[in-house]
Amino acid sequence: MSTIRNIMIASTCALLVSTPVAAQMSEKQASNAVEFRQSIFQLVKSNIGPLGAMAKGKAPIDEAVIAENAMRMEQLSLMISDYFVADTRGSGVKTHALDKVWENTADFAQKTKDLTQATQALQAIIANKDTANYGKGIAAVGATCKACHDDYKAD
Repeated sequence: MSTIRNIMIASTCALLVSTPVAAQMSEKQASNAVEFRQSIFQLVKSNIGPLGAMAKGKAPIDEAVIAENAMRMEQLSLMISDYFVADTRGSGVKTHALDKVWENTADFAQKTKDLTQATQALQAIIANKDTANYGKGIAAVGATCKACHDDYKAD
C-alpha cells in the first residue's frame, strides 16, 4: 500500500507543479495532465479487474483480494477529481475525457463520490462476511465505473 501511496503523492506533486492555474497550458503540461489521469485509471482498472472476474465466476472468491482491492479503489476514487483540475480541452492532446467533464463538474464529482461510497459499502460487506452480497457489492462498484464512462469517456 505504501508504494501506491508514494506513487500517488509523487504524481500529485508533479501535477500541481506542472499545471498552471490561470495560464494557458502548454502541450507538454496538457500531455502530463492526461498521462497522470490515465495512470490513476489504470490503477483503478487493475483493481476492478480481479473483482469482476470473481463476480462472473471466472475466478474463485478471495475475500482478502476483495477487501484489499476495494480499499485501494476507495483511496483512488478520492483522488480522481484532483486529476481533472487541469482542463485539457482545446490543448490538442489526445484524451478519452469528454468535454462534458469540465462542463458538468458537479455531476462528475458526484459520480466519483458514488464510486467512493460503493467501495466503502463493498468493504463493509466483506468485513461483515456477508457472502450472499459479495457479487452485489462488486456489481455496484462496477456500475459506478460504467455510469461515469457512459457520460464522460470517449469510446
